[in-house]
Amino acid sequence: MTIPTHPPEISLLTTRRSAVGLILGAPLLAGCAGMSGLTGNDQPPPGPSGPPQEAVAVGQGKVKVGLILPLSGAGNAGIAGHSMKNAAEMALAEFQNPDLQLLIKDDSGTPQGAQTAAQQALGEGAEIILGPLFGLSVAGVAQQARSRSIPVIAFSTDASVAGQGVYLLSFLPETDVNRITDYSTGAGKRSFAALLPENAYGNVVEATFKQAVARKGARMVAFEKYTTDPNQMQNAVRNVAQALSGADALLLADDGDVLVQLSAQLAAAGADLKRVQLLGTGLWDNPKVFADQHLQGGYYAAPDPSGYRAFAKRYRGKYGQDPVRTATLAYDAVALVAALSRVNSGGPRFSPEVLTSVSGFTGIDGLFRFRANGTNERGLAVLRAASGGGQIASASPKSFGA
Repeated sequence: MTIPTHPPEISLLTTRRSAVGLILGAPLLAGCAGMSGLTGNDQPPPGPSGPPQEAVAVGQGKVKVGLILPLSGAGNAGIAGHSMKNAAEMALAEFQNPDLQLLIKDDSGTPQGAQTAAQQALGEGAEIILGPLFGLSVAGVAQQARSRSIPVIAFSTDASVAGQGVYLLSFLPETDVNRITDYSTGAGKRSFAALLPENAYGNVVEATFKQAVARKGARMVAFEKYTTDPNQMQNAVRNVAQALSGADALLLADDGDVLVQLSAQLAAAGADLKRVQLLGTGLWDNPKVFADQHLQGGYYAAPDPSGYRAFAKRYRGKYGQDPVRTATLAYDAVALVAALSRVNSGGPRFSPEVLTSVSGFTGIDGLFRFRANGTNERGLAVLRAASGGGQIASASPKSFGA
């Protein structure tokens, strides 16, 4: 069964009423910037916000959808907010004749602003809320939405805010780590080392990686975390370098600038980075990583880049500039609610049973599905870092297992 849309790729993956899977979004074509959007950080940047943006309603449909973004947020937050707003409007235009009206609200990148925006959207009849972007802002939105049994699809990477009607459509580090661990153990790697940042992102990667290694019956031979203090970082690097002789693979999970710094320090400390297999998360999807000779040949988990490339090309054609990496989240969220509102026009559109379809959905960044606890699972590819960019070593799955 195909839903009549433009472009025609939006269609049903399954016909089981209990597990409706949808292909969302336009020609699935991607690549470039780090998968975290704001370099793995789920906190709004410090600094003064711009003037609040006026609320906007886009579309004439009967199904009202709240979209909460940091349009006047400080620094990168405001840039991301506007790019995601553009992507949301692009999805509405490309999904032919959706019965939607987007109620676009500015939260200024603050929890208080997000709570006020949620109150406004709900008061105007929103049946579902998309956003906000930052974890600190989700709680207030969730409180407002739960009081009316309205679901929230947020863009935060903080898994602690998920659940009880809040679903995260974001690039979660847990999925990256599980995918790259499964791939490397499948390739025969049995002894692992890790060098991770001492921050919230590093803490999530640490917990997931240790569990994944143990689940595969492999062992951890070296583990260190580093801070921004140069001396402490050098000590952590030295300890890992000395232990690498007993490891098959080394996990590094940070943004491009730090990864390049770490690779140089590891090499200077005597680590043979061509003998040990380097592993990474979606943060490796960065031109600085591809240009680093020490990091070339490392493997990392990320969406198949073809989807983003086609999306970015269409975005540039429409808006004359590049999108932020998280813009695909807003596009897929709008495409998802548009598709579900059409498929389930005679029944509950956004019930937990519909949103947690075991078959999942396919969007710009490939296959995804929401778990009952509000987190998500993505069908990721494994890519090899090379001078020309990421090269697919293991393709992303086309469907989820039972």
